[in-house]
Amino acid sequence: MEIKSNYSLKKHNTFGVDVSCNTFVTLTNQKEASDYVQNKLDKTQPYLLIGEGSNILFINDFEGTVIHMQNKGFEVLDETHKNVWIKAAAGEIWDDFVAWSVERKYAGAENLSLIPGTVGAAPIQNIGAYGIELSEIFNGLEAIEIETGELRRFYLRELQFGYRDSLFKQELKNKYIITAVILKLNKFPFFKIDYGNIKAELESMSYENLSIAIIRQAIINIRNRKLPDPKLRGNAGSFFKNPIVNQKMHNELIKRFPKLASYDLKNGSFKLAAAWLIDQAGFKGLKKGNVAVHENQALILTNLGQASGKELLSFSEEIQRKIEEMFGVELEREVNII
Repeated sequence: MEIKSNYSLKKHNTFGVDVSCNTFVTLTNQKEASDYVQNKLDKTQPYLLIGEGSNILFINDFEGTVIHMQNKGFEVLDETHKNVWIKAAAGEIWDDFVAWSVERKYAGAENLSLIPGTVGAAPIQNIGAYGIELSEIFNGLEAIEIETGELRRFYLRELQFGYRDSLFKQELKNKYIITAVILKLNKFPFFKIDYGNIKAELESMSYENLSIAIIRQAIINIRNRKLPDPKLRGNAGSFFKNPIVNQKMHNELIKRFPKLASYDLKNGSFKLAAAWLIDQAGFKGLKKGNVAVHENQALILTNLGQASGKELLSFSEEIQRKIEEMFGVELEREVNII
């Protein structure tokens, strides 16, 4: 356990916003987490749980305690001839887990390659990309209850997973420290390559037999071309969620915008491509002060160097207003404002 005072959070948020917190605590195992919340954490003051800070926008200094779980390790809990159950420490980098599983030919996570953040943060957000969401490979998780310090296990049905949503973003927000996530992967892969431009990327690659390693590389190639490296240009990935509308609204939009980019969810609803909406509204590549919309992916707001959290938030609100005015659609932020 390591406790620091008046600590800069600049390297703990991928936007690179220069803010600080009163206290920063690093925990390296489950026992430390339990001991800390029982004996040292002042629960009368604000506290915040973070992973890699890849889904956070700080608009002020945090007047409280920031808790950072940094335990490591992967463990095979059980396996059959078809499946394998893996316990991944919450402090592990998510993409390190994907690489680890692909190297062992355990399938299911390859479409989630290169998503920033930690394993522990993945179920909170129900991360997703290229036609896959974490909920499809999730089995359970272990977490320390902050109020009591007791270990609790949660399973798939309890977490109420939704689109970039879970119980840990709702009524259980900031009530537990996730210490490990259990994932169920497959020994016999089912390739999911129909989403986005995966097929086109695969056609441009040289390989003999399709495998999860090839799919992972294709997705890494796509993401590296489209998405800026946070180490070079501060960002938090997709800033907005893709809005979901009913069939009536979708039909009205198609009449006005015949080239509307949308996906039929087969339940009477349609998911609109937020990047397309933002591009059509003229924001793609637009720079304003220290902030810009990325030139290759309109869903991404970037810090050009010295942007404050308030600058980034103000620009995002300008985008939201324009999209609502132009399309009658409300863009919801994916990034958490702190």
